[in-house]
Amino acid sequence: MIDVLRARKRIAPYIRRTPLVRSFWLSDAAGASVSLKLESLQASSSFKLRGAFNAVLARLERPEGRARQLVTASAGNHGRALAAAAETFGLPLVVFTPAEAPKTKLAAIRRHGADLRAAGRDYDDAERMAKAFARDAGSDFISPYNDRDVVAGAATIALELFEDAPDLDTLIVPIGGGGLIGGVAQTARTIRPDVQVIGVEVEASCPFQTSIRAGRLLEIVPGETLADGLGGNPDPDTITFELIRQFVDRIVLVSERDLAAAVVGLVEEEHVIAEGAGAAATAAVVGRRVDVAGRRVAVIVTGSNIDRARLAALLA
Repeated sequence: MIDVLRARKRIAPYIRRTPLVRSFWLSDAAGASVSLKLESLQASSSFKLRGAFNAVLARLERPEGRARQLVTASAGNHGRALAAAAETFGLPLVVFTPAEAPKTKLAAIRRHGADLRAAGRDYDDAERMAKAFARDAGSDFISPYNDRDVVAGAATIALELFEDAPDLDTLIVPIGGGGLIGGVAQTARTIRPDVQVIGVEVEASCPFQTSIRAGRLLEIVPGETLADGLGGNPDPDTITFELIRQFVDRIVLVSERDLAAAVVGLVEEEHVIAEGAGAAATAAVVGRRVDVAGRRVAVIVTGSNIDRARLAALLA
């Protein structure tokens, strides 16, 4: 069981309580009452700050005291968030990312003083490099998703959701490595056992839907996607597979067209900037991948770290 209440207490001085705002655009499209949880307005421009600070603070509380060098792998947002946490507490951090990660994310990692190794062919390659480096250096590897403290930090979103809107009955949540939806779903079910939790993966990379159908975690071949933060395979031993299998009702897939329409729609209709991964849950509504008519729905917009050139091309 993740300790979400302890996580909230730990991270409160370091994160923003993000707003939950009604979306008339999505409400009309879905025939439902739809609100957006704007983690895109989080201090690091993504929800990842919650898990990063909780993971670092939890390690600092351990009997051995200050952590050794930290190491992580990231598509960008977790690396940026962990770099901010490491900088806050004066801890050395090495971040491995894909070579083609969005420039805005890489620049932010460097700005916080982390040692950036943007050399992976893709996320899976970056994670393999990070684990090997941590093992050889005797460093502390902090997974973006396969870490109970990271998951507990992300789960604090669920506490805020039900405090702001106690009558919510449906949550729509993107799935990358599964840390966000695993933590949010478990916490939401504790607060409201009958809540419906819908996960969203992209057609180009859907390891969890594939694995849930097979009854075991399978490796897929991920393709390129606008939602770069959702691509890749999870650890074979990830804790998030069981969390998803136990607490998530179903997983739907969105197309690249759905993602593009969601990014553009959020800008034009809501004046909200979101990256591809950040708009995935919105894409499930825009693309009619979910039927939530008559329900009270929260859609999590997870991040806004999109390169200017990519956003401009989508809006052209």
